[in-house]
Amino acid sequence: MYNVPYFKAANHKDITDFMHAHPFILLCGCNKNNQPVATHIPVLIEEREDKIFLQAHVMRKQKHTLAFEENPNVLAIFSGAHSYVSASWYEKKDVASTWNYQAVHAGGILHWKDDNFLYALLEKLTANFEASPHSPALVEKMDEAYMHNMMKAIVAFEIEITSVEHIFKLSQNRDEKSYENIIEHLSGGDADAKAVAQTMKENKTNVFRK
Repeated sequence: MYNVPYFKAANHKDITDFMHAHPFILLCGCNKNNQPVATHIPVLIEEREDKIFLQAHVMRKQKHTLAFEENPNVLAIFSGAHSYVSASWYEKKDVASTWNYQAVHAGGILHWKDDNFLYALLEKLTANFEASPHSPALVEKMDEAYMHNMMKAIVAFEIEITSVEHIFKLSQNRDEKSYENIIEHLSGGDADAKAVAQTMKENKTNVFRK
């Protein structure tokens, strides 16, 4: 990914907070023949002993699952809201249009886990993503026989993250008036544009410190 100093987070916590806020990732890898694979999955992020771990599960016998079995080196991509930024919004002319977005790339080693880990993971996943602690979809409220039968089709894993790259490209390289113009225009756009505008508003004092 692009490595530009002014498109970086203020600190490491901003990066991990972004990961926690966007847990539906694109997990990429290659099989033993270096053929690329990818799949979209939700993950849980754990921080232990100054390391980051991702926990998730996949269906057995899928192309990506077989590839991860052959080659455990993977890349997890966390993506946030993104939006087109028109050069017509800038104060200065003869400057190109662009795209604002945020992303984190976390590389690591995938380790397969046993059924005890899988069951505990399913409990944590439903507890984390269900809106209510009384939801009938929580694992502890589901039929035990059904759960164990369903678990035969999936396998759990944990990724130990060994590298983290990120880009938070939010017009930090623009003058303050252009920055405000971009926020104004994005605020009238779709849901993604509005989300980008809100993040830019929250970040403005860090960009233009007096």
